[in-house]
Amino acid sequence: MTPTERIDQLIAGIADWRGKTFAAVRKAILAADKEIVEEWKWMGSPVWSRDGMIAVANAHKGKVKLTFASGAKFADPDKLFNAGLDGNLRRAIDFSEGNKVDERALKALVRAAIAYNQSRSKKKAPAGARAKASKSKKA
Repeated sequence: MTPTERIDQLIAGIADWRGKTFAAVRKAILAADKEIVEEWKWMGSPVWSRDGMIAVANAHKGKVKLTFASGAKFADPDKLFNAGLDGNLRRAIDFSEGNKVDERALKALVRAAIAYNQSRSKKKAPAGARAKASKSKKA
């Protein structure tokens, strides 16, 4: 079973409001960028990545939690983050019953996470380039 099929199955198995909220969160994430990859990690958690992990989501009793792997490293102009605010790296959004998913703001946050991931990957030179630089210093 593919990660996408597993996530479909997970959402279908959540019969209350959390299933609909989870589906809306997933829809907004995937709509933010066509190159986002869905993964299934940590014994049953949907993960979305592009040039590094963007976020992981879980349905808990009373909430749907969306945790951004590097949320503390980029701006949240719409103030979506409402959990994990004291951490140095992660930030989360806890959706409770009755909360609406602000698709526009969530897509902007996902794009900010992608931009952060891409800025980090540009700072690291490819292994071949590091080897060449090392050899030229020795010469």
